[in-house]
Amino acid sequence: MAVREIRLYGDPVLRTVCAPIDSIDEGVRALVTDLIDTVELPGRAGVAANQIGVALRAFSYNIDGDIGYILNPVLTEVRGEPQPTGEGCLSVPGLWHDTPRHPWARVEGIDLNGDPVVLEGEGLLAQALQHETDHLDGRVYLSRLEGETRKLAMRQVRESSWF
Repeated sequence: MAVREIRLYGDPVLRTVCAPIDSIDEGVRALVTDLIDTVELPGRAGVAANQIGVALRAFSYNIDGDIGYILNPVLTEVRGEPQPTGEGCLSVPGLWHDTPRHPWARVEGIDLNGDPVVLEGEGLLAQALQHETDHLDGRVYLSRLEGETRKLAMRQVRESSWF
């Protein structure tokens, strides 16, 4: 279908808790196509539906060339103590901050056929699963930053050319 424009920090849709997908119709199929087309661009690890302006629980991922999607994802398990992990976000362009993330994560949801999907892993996949489910819960990674790091990040946002 199309590569969709990414909504930027400050857009209300990024603070919206996304609704579950109740029925899989042509609109949802088109959304998945757009999510995949949008995440396939170089340097993208994941795109949540609300990042392209759709407040439904769905995201796409692109981890080491493995590209896919999940509908109605729920973060069901994390393992290990959160570690500061370098992180950026398409909705907060140009910023990169250490963000506390668990080293392992599992997300459960469904595919376009309604069949169960489980995504789990460590490293970049674990980080992406946590980051994208945060988006679907109306959170941008900046909300996970603390203290001076958060103050610096928010100043960078205010001073950015896109804000």
